[in-house]
Formats: sequence, structure tokens, C-alpha cells
Amino acid sequence: MKKRFILSLLFSALVTCVFAQSQEELADVRKDLSLFGDPVASRLRKGVKKSEIEKIKTPALKEAALAMLDKQYNTEYRLADYKAYLAPTTLGKELMIGDGYSKYENITGIYLPVGKHIVLVDNIAEGKQVNLLVPNWNRHAPEGIEPTKDPAGWGIVRKSFPLHNGINVIELKDFDGLAYIDYYTDTPEKEKAVKVHFVNAKVNGYFDITRHKDADWNALIDHAVYPVLDAIGRHIQIAYPVADCKKYAYGRGVELISNYDSLVYRQHRILGLIKYNKVPKNHILARVNFNYYMFRDGDGVAYMGTQPGNAMPLVVDPARVIKGDPCWGFSHEVGHVHQVRPYFNWGGLGEVSNNIFSLYVTTSFGNKSRISEQKNYQKARDSIIARKICYLQDKDVFNRLIPFWQLQLYFAGKGNYMDFYPDLFEAFRKQGAAARAAGQGTKAGGWGDRGRNPAAHQLNFVKTACEVSKTDLSDFFDKYGFFHVGSFNYEDYGRYSYNMTQEMVDACKAEIKAMKLPKPVVDISMLED
Repeated sequence: MKKRFILSLLFSALVTCVFAQSQEELADVRKDLSLFGDPVASRLRKGVKKSEIEKIKTPALKEAALAMLDKQYNTEYRLADYKAYLAPTTLGKELMIGDGYSKYENITGIYLPVGKHIVLVDNIAEGKQVNLLVPNWNRHAPEGIEPTKDPAGWGIVRKSFPLHNGINVIELKDFDGLAYIDYYTDTPEKEKAVKVHFVNAKVNGYFDITRHKDADWNALIDHAVYPVLDAIGRHIQIAYPVADCKKYAYGRGVELISNYDSLVYRQHRILGLIKYNKVPKNHILARVNFNYYMFRDGDGVAYMGTQPGNAMPLVVDPARVIKGDPCWGFSHEVGHVHQVRPYFNWGGLGEVSNNIFSLYVTTSFGNKSRISEQKNYQKARDSIIARKICYLQDKDVFNRLIPFWQLQLYFAGKGNYMDFYPDLFEAFRKQGAAARAAGQGTKAGGWGDRGRNPAAHQLNFVKTACEVSKTDLSDFFDKYGFFHVGSFNYEDYGRYSYNMTQEMVDACKAEIKAMKLPKPVVDISMLED
């Protein structure tokens, strides 16, 4: 299965729309709202008669009012409070992982066809920005255009409408879609919930594992009014075709979302977020796309939803999600989101350090290790150790992965230190926080720069691994060329120049020696799973 880490710049498309509201239109809506008991029209004013309602000029308000009068108006999904989420960029800086978490957290379950819609809003605090997002989940390449060459790219094309307290008349012209409330801040715990009423809107609904069962999942599938269904777990958010949910996961919604939650949870565990109480409330988004088989971008993970190359049978079937290639693929792409830059994602590790997560997750589910099946352990010994080169000079990213995974094998076994990687990642986060406090790490979005000399980051990894594990690992790292003196250039989503001097090596080894740490009890380079 070929997978790519695609720079979001290449295929992220955003369309910001300004909605038109005539003064006459707004005057009618304001007058009509006088029959309701609160600013968001959640109920009728006491004593309102049917004859008064019949004079309402705004169709959506009139239909809602008549239904309320008959006690038949269903506010589920149409009327809800939406809390603020931590901005993904801020989350990325705090965890040093980029900003790959979902930008579509507040699912509404509302479907908006092409046309005008009344959206009533209350409780937006002064100075806070809240938007209504309508992504085109059902977007295909223009007829006659190869999907991978879509001029709109592979990313999410969406319309964005700024919201304000009171009346919002939203007009969709180019495409229909599901609605999301874009409400992100740097201090979500301090923000008031925003109340939103999509007046008499069409309901697609969404599945929430914290309050729904399989019967609810089936009902949502059976009554969907849009071809894509939203579902949310504790750590995952999906937007998958209704037809595929019915074909591959009917009656198994809880199992599907639970399995996805478990996939992300296991990454949180090795990343140290569980141990250090840093698990974000934000979610990872997995969505359908109609351009490419599987990729990760700044909006999460995307899977092909059409023939040829349909990935839906693999990623919607709950049993297949945690087995074989689907388990590896999801873990690989989400692993990209969780790569710690630059402390464990310097130039040369773009398709390496993310696979620590892939291996950890897949093997924890009982899958065979991919590097074992591919015989990469012996390949790495023959290619790197025997030839006395730096691991970065090996073109096979799986061979480069071996030393990092052997550390996990050792400390989870004879090294008797199950928390090696969780503690190592936390040490890197502390280093990053210290660098930011000192005014460093201002490039690459503000939390690190892969472009600096990879050799420096490499030595920092070596020293920190020894400090955290309280083990002198210098002989092991030496075998894989982490102390390789010299210069060379290479590609890894950009051009990098490795430059290691003897002085750098001597300084690092002297620091490790001064720690007076014991050596490993076995030759780590010989370990295999």
C-alpha cells in the first residue's frame, strides 16, 4: 500500500463567502421573530395565535412556528450549544506536533441545501470569531479530469460564513453540505458556549459514541438526507459515505468508532499524553475523498471513496480497521500528525518516526510486525552496521526505522522500562517549551525547524535517550552511525545537509560518559520482534 505525506499547501482549498442580506429581508425576519420567546426562536411567545403565525413572511420561521404551536417542532440538532475547542495551531505548539487535528470539531448534524437559510445565534462574546463551515464532502473532479489532477486539489473545499449574534441569513450557491461551527480559541475553558438555531433546517444527524447505541447508528444511516454521515468518538471524528456505512458497518457503529478511538488512544499512550495528562479534547478527522487512495493533510486523514481505488471496504468495516494494511495505514497517517518536530522529526525521519506509532499500534492489536515480515532487521544490519554508514544514508526508510524500534523492544523487554518512549517524548516537549521561552524555535509554525543541521538533532536524541532511560546507549547508536562524522546531502520533503564534526561527537560522548550510566544487558542491535 503506497502512502504519502502530502503537504497541505498543495491541496488545501478554502473558499470564504460573504452572505448577502437585503435590508428588506432582515426587516421581515426581525418582525417575524417578535412572535418568539427568545433571541434564538427556541419557543413561541406566550399567547401567540395561529392567525398571527400565518402572517409570518419568512418561510422557515413560519413552518417552525406552526410546528411549535402543534408541539411538533423537533429541536434536536437544529438547536444546540457549541463549546470552544483549543485552536489546532496552539495545540500543535504545546505538543510540538504541528496542527493536524480537526478543524471541524463542532458537528451540527444539519444539512444545508443550495439556497438561503436562517441561522440564529446568541452568546458570541465581544471580540470572538465564530464561523459556520460547509465543506463539500461529496466533491468529485470535473468530468473528464483524472481525480489526481483535479485543479481544486485533493483537500477540502469549503465555504465559510462569519456568524454574529442575532440573525444570520446564509446563502449557499455552489454546493450543498453538512454544517459545522468553527469555534476555536487559545483559552477554550474560559469561553461561553455559543447557542445556534438552524431554523427548520434539514437534519442529517450524527453519531456520538458517548450517548448513542447501534440502534441510533442504524437510524441515522436509514434516514440520512446527505450522502455522508458524521460520527464522533472520544478521540476520532469520521465523515464517511452513508452507503458504505450501511454496507460495511450496519449495526456496528459502536464497534467502528471504538476501534478508531483505540487506534488513536494507543498513539496517545506511547506519545506520553496519557501518562502526563495531556490528552487533547480535540479529535483526529478521518474523511472520504474522491481524488487519491489515502493521504494525510492539514485536516487529518483522507480515504478514497470511489472506484477504482476504493478504500472504504478497508476503513469502514470495524474488523478490518484494526487489522493488516488498514490498521497500518491509519496509524501511519495519524503518526504523521503526531511527529514531534524537530526533536524526533529532523530531516530524514519524515517517513520514519511516524512509523514508531504504526509499529506500536499494529503490533499491540496482534498484527505481525511489518519490518519483521520484510526482514528489515537483517537488511539494516547488512546495509548500515556492516558498511559503517550513517542510518540516514540508507535509502530504505524501514531500515532507518530499525534502531528506533529496537529501543522499544529492549525497554519493553529486558530493559524493564515500559515508559521509555512516553518519557522520552515528554522530555522533548520540555525541551521545546524551554526553547520557546528562550525565543527559539520560531520557524516552521513556531515549534521547531527540520531545516537545521539534522546531525545536531540526532545527537540531542542520543543524549536525551540516555538521560531518560538511565542507560549508556552510545555503543548501540554508534553501530547505526549516529556518530558518523562527515557531510552529505539528501531529500526528505525538502533538501537537507547533514554535517557532523568530530568535536560535536566528542562533546556528546563526554556528556554521556559523565552520567556514569550502566550499559544495556544485551546487544540491542540484535533484537527482533
